[in-house]
Amino acid sequence: MAGNCLQPVKLTGSGRPVLEPNEIECFFLSGVDLLCEDDPNTSFPHLKSGLLILTTHRLLWLPESAAAGGGIPGAVPLAAVSHIFSHKKSIRSVFASPRVRFQVSLSPEGRVVAVGSRSVVATVVVRGKGDCDAFLAKFMENWRARAWKEAESGSSKAAVAVETAAASSSGGIYSSDGTVRMVGVSGILRKEQEMWESTDRSLQEAFQDLNALMSKAKEMVMLAEKMRLKLLTGSNSQTNATNDEEMGSKEEMQDWLLSVGIISPVTKESAGALYHQQLSRQLADFVKVPLEKSGGMINLIDIYCLFNRARGTELISPDDLLQACSLWEKFDVPVVLRKFDSGVMVIQTKSHSDEEVFNKVKMLVMKPDALRAGISASDAARTLGVAPAMAKEHLLSAESKGLLCRDISPDGFRFYINLFPEIRREDMYLVKDGGIYTSWVQANHTHA
Repeated sequence: MAGNCLQPVKLTGSGRPVLEPNEIECFFLSGVDLLCEDDPNTSFPHLKSGLLILTTHRLLWLPESAAAGGGIPGAVPLAAVSHIFSHKKSIRSVFASPRVRFQVSLSPEGRVVAVGSRSVVATVVVRGKGDCDAFLAKFMENWRARAWKEAESGSSKAAVAVETAAASSSGGIYSSDGTVRMVGVSGILRKEQEMWESTDRSLQEAFQDLNALMSKAKEMVMLAEKMRLKLLTGSNSQTNATNDEEMGSKEEMQDWLLSVGIISPVTKESAGALYHQQLSRQLADFVKVPLEKSGGMINLIDIYCLFNRARGTELISPDDLLQACSLWEKFDVPVVLRKFDSGVMVIQTKSHSDEEVFNKVKMLVMKPDALRAGISASDAARTLGVAPAMAKEHLLSAESKGLLCRDISPDGFRFYINLFPEIRREDMYLVKDGGIYTSWVQANHTHA
């Protein structure tokens, strides 16, 4: 029913809302009803017991089972709010659930719009635990700030800049002053140099004092995101025009820009009692890209560093990270927390298969050189595309399954194929015609 009146809200794989450009989450309330008490016959829906998220642009309502597909989330743009009623103390309000009332504009079709033909009074009923007075104060503050207007003006300026860039790029090989325009790889490098010089000037301006830094922080995140998207687009269109060294530098730059910042990090101040729940969902969305780059598994310590670097000044503690990961069992997210027998904890995708890893390890350890001298964690790391520490855990797991044997020497661990299942006491010295034991004998005989 929310889809008939409220604006739709897209959700991530973990059930968190997809935010608009420059939109930041400011307040969370659980157990919230959203309805129109004055006119029950209006098209405004009656939404019960959901999660209410106040952002700088919208008022989002999410069903508690939204991640499992149990409801339709909806949004009320703050631009559609024409008035917010102040909270009045009364004897009835002492015993009733706290309420926040505001006036919303509706179109003739009954949809929530910024400029409508009529209006209704919507009511937020807080049935869960939450500071209603703090929510009302933040609601009024965001509504008066009108951050969505700044976003609209910024997007229009960006469109003008794109049109100007397109006009200049279509002017042939000669620029307006008659000089030859740089094209090809040299032109790309020069444009990137100009971009970095502009970024350097912005950074110098931002670091002059703390107030300038705070005002420029959002601009720096947006700039990094635009540069990352441009590099991603350029890597696809300029593949034939660049060499391996340039592609490697671009990939390294993309990785750095990817971890520059999360525009709207979940904080204890904004989420309150829902802090760990929302942090868990945001973390599940964040780890998708690092997991793809690390072969479906990554060390928990590495994620702690990457996630904190992306959050900027809103750092989290190791206990917060561990508690957020442990909540994944309650949510329908594609990642899980795993603990190896050695005590090492990692994050992996649910589609990750140990059998596939064991098959790759077996193919590696059956090579003639590996049959003679064994393999190390570094050898397995190159084959599996993971860090040596993770490769060592995979090898130890394969050993526990009986696939490998381990030799400990001053040079470290060496792993060999396990021959003991094929050795029988009655024919121990008889060379068989096939099997792993025969391959091992042939490899050592050839080497001798």
